[in-house]
Parts: sequence; C-alpha cells; structure tokens
Amino acid sequence: MAARNKARKRAFQILFEADQRGATVHTVLADWVRHARTDERQPPVAEYTMDLVEGYAEHADRIDELIATYAVGWTIDRMPVVDRNILRLGAYELVWKDETPDAVVIDEAVQLAKEFSTDESPAFVNGLLGRFKDLKPSLRRD
Repeated sequence: MAARNKARKRAFQILFEADQRGATVHTVLADWVRHARTDERQPPVAEYTMDLVEGYAEHADRIDELIATYAVGWTIDRMPVVDRNILRLGAYELVWKDETPDAVVIDEAVQLAKEFSTDESPAFVNGLLGRFKDLKPSLRRD
C-alpha cells in the first residue's frame, strides 16, 4: 500500500475515532502519536497523516458547513459516521490541499467508502466530492 494511501487511511481512522469518542481530533492524534512512541508494535504516525488531521481541524467548521449544504437529503448528524468522516477528510484534501490531483483524492475517498462503509456509500462519497471539485474555486474560504 502506498505511503499516502496509508496516511489517508490512518487520518480517516483518527477522525472517525474522535467522532465516536466525542473528543477533538487533536486529542486523538496525540493519543496515536504517544501510543506509537510507547508501543513498538505500533507504527509511527506519518507526517502526512498529521498534516491531514491538523488541516482538517483548522477548517472543520467550514468543511461541516459544506457537507451540510451540499449533501442533499442528509443532515450531517444523520449521515453514517464512516461516510461523514471520509467526506471530511476528502473535502479538506480536495479543497485546501493542491498537491494531490483531484481525481486521486476522490478515488481514495471512494476506496475508503468501499472498504469501511455501506454498498451505497461509494456513490454518495463520489457524488458529493465531485460536486466539491466542480465548485472548488468558490468553496475555499475560512
């Protein structure tokens, strides 16, 4: 598995855990880093994982606003937790990180949905992130 792919998956897992625990992503990220330092069986948290988690945290309110606005028929609270966090990560990387091609970001998010969510989730994630890609120039504000 490519390093960036692994980093995205771990960032998703941190966002998911924070959502489930009702903790901040910074708290969960710190827990993961501390655990990796104290347990040799745990791999270190990659720099790109930290970058994604911290970047999401910086734009979390705006990202949730975008998801709530464009997810037709779904409130963010009713959305499956897995989908919500895949979308959060994908929206951050798509709208605020320019170094990764949009198609790669969307494909990686769809793959996470295939691996961790329902049969309908990949199409939902693909459609919403595709909409963000089309609207990208107008979405990036803080």
